[in-house]
Amino acid sequence: MAKRTTTRTIDQPPADVLTEDVAAPDENAELEYDESAFEEQQAVDELESPEYEGEGEAEAEGELQEAEPRVDIVDQHPEAEWFVIHTYSGYENKVKANLDHRVQSMDVADKIFQVIVPTEEEIEIKNGQRRTVQKKVFPGYVLVQMVLSDESWYVVRNTPGVTSFVGSGNKPVPLSTTEVRQILRQMEVEAPKARISYQRGQSVKVIDGPFAEFIGVVDDISLEKGKVWVLVSFFGRETRVELDFLQVEKL
Repeated sequence: MAKRTTTRTIDQPPADVLTEDVAAPDENAELEYDESAFEEQQAVDELESPEYEGEGEAEAEGELQEAEPRVDIVDQHPEAEWFVIHTYSGYENKVKANLDHRVQSMDVADKIFQVIVPTEEEIEIKNGQRRTVQKKVFPGYVLVQMVLSDESWYVVRNTPGVTSFVGSGNKPVPLSTTEVRQILRQMEVEAPKARISYQRGQSVKVIDGPFAEFIGVVDDISLEKGKVWVLVSFFGRETRVELDFLQVEKL
C-alpha cells in the first residue's frame, strides 16, 4: 500500500512583528554599563585565576624564607668549642686541606666540625699595579671547631703540618665566643684594606700626574681613602700634594 504524503507550509510571521516590535540599533548610541559592577567582577576573576593563586603562594613562601633566622656558625654546634692550632708558616691552607680529609676518612665529622684559616682581603700596590690579595690574619695559626676528646685531639694533633695546640702546657685552651666573633667579623669586612710598602718620613718618587719624577717625603697616609700626602720641593718651596697610592713608589 502506498504511503500518503502530506505537505505542510510554515506561515511566515506577520510583517508588523519584524518591523515594529524589534527596534533597530542606533549606531550612534553610547554603550552604557555599570562600571563598579564590571570592576568588581574583574577582581573576582583575578582572585580565582591559577596565575594569581601561584603568585600569592610564591609571596607567602618568600615571606617565610625571609623570616628564617640566619645560621650562626659560632653557635651552630653548642657542644663544641673553638681551638687554635699552630702550623708551619705558609702551610695554613695545606693543613686545613689535610685536616678536612682526615675528618672524613677517620669518620670524626661528629666531633670536628669546622676548620678555618682566618683571612682578609687586602689591596696590594706593587710595580705600579693595584690588585686584591688574600692576607692571613694570623700567619701560622688555624681555627678548629671541635668537641675535645682523646680521639679528636689525636686526629688534629697528628695532621701533617700541625705543630701544637695553643694552650697551657699540653692542655688546649678554647677561645671565648667573643674572640671567635671578632675574628670572623674581621674576615667579613667588605672593603679591602690597602697594603703599602712605605711610611711617614720615607722618601718616595712620584711616578704619575703633574708632579711625576719629583722626589718627596711622605707626610701622611690614609688607608681608607687610598691616599698619600707627599711634601715635594717646587720652585724652592715645600709643597704638600695629595696623591693616590699608585702615583708614588718607594725609592
